[in-house]
Amino acid sequence: MKISANEIKPGTIIEYKNDLWRCLKSQAVKPGKGGAFNQVELKSITKGTKLNERFRSSETIEKASLDERDFQYLYSDNDNLVFMDSKSFEQINVSKDTIGDDENILKENMEVKIEFHEENPLIVTLPKSADYEILETEAVVKGQTVSSSYKPAIIQNNVKIMVPPFINQGDTVSIDCHTREYIKKAN
Repeated sequence: MKISANEIKPGTIIEYKNDLWRCLKSQAVKPGKGGAFNQVELKSITKGTKLNERFRSSETIEKASLDERDFQYLYSDNDNLVFMDSKSFEQINVSKDTIGDDENILKENMEVKIEFHEENPLIVTLPKSADYEILETEAVVKGQTVSSSYKPAIIQNNVKIMVPPFINQGDTVSIDCHTREYIKKAN
């Protein structure tokens, strides 16, 4: 599907120079002389290399057509993560490189979305939030700190987050899967 160069925004995946590229940054520039253009920073999905490109607003670019499906995380197997399709129950292996640091907050049976390009998994999107048990945190001495301060805590896979002082070891909390920030104490 062709799109105007002005429509390339962060997160957009395009086919360019025989590769798939994800837009990291884009800036529309309208110079005093000459035509307007879109300055974009691209990262290759397959090679991991970066590229800065300038597209004139009159140009059209091929937007990659991605197929998004719901999956459930099952387990980790050496260099791969195993997911099960929520509809067909078919299992697939996804390279750990595809998900990156988000692997640390995956938990069994977590519902994720996986985007495919020509049956190759490209992007694994975690849910907005998930509940985790606090494995370790510091005790708070009464009157020691102001109530708005946070303290460090550790959840599964040694992931460190910041939690309010009233959270104790063994409590379950909801965190934002993308920013790794505390949302609320779960029941």
